[in-house]
Amino acid sequence: DLIVHVRDITHPETILQKATVLSVLKNLNLPSHLLDSMVEVHNKVDLIERYKPTEENALAISALHGHGLEKLKEEIEKKILTATGKKILTVNINLEGPQLSWLYKEATVQEVEVMPEDGTARVKVIIGNSAFGRYKNLFPN
Repeated sequence: DLIVHVRDITHPETILQKATVLSVLKNLNLPSHLLDSMVEVHNKVDLIERYKPTEENALAISALHGHGLEKLKEEIEKKILTATGKKILTVNINLEGPQLSWLYKEATVQEVEVMPEDGTARVKVIIGNSAFGRYKNLFPN
């Protein structure tokens, strides 16, 4: 669903390495949308003072120090959701009904926050459009 190209930005041949990787990927006859949506990651930015990527849409990280990893995670999540046609939603459910069980079967449940005072829960899920349509038909409220 997604290509993440991580480069050692401190390597003296980093530009040539990028060109080689792109050439290999193009020769694999991958769908063009995969190449167009590729995430470019510049690693080891902690070794270059005040590093700023010159390439559009490149993310600067330091895997060693954790710098930029949260932004990378968000970018990967966003692109994967777009590529798979899914979305992240939070739905309120009644715990006495079958909604939670249905969501566990038909979606990816990420988080359940139970409200014991009224027997409900807020459920954060990753769900496709068709599954969400079925959910709304089965549980209109």
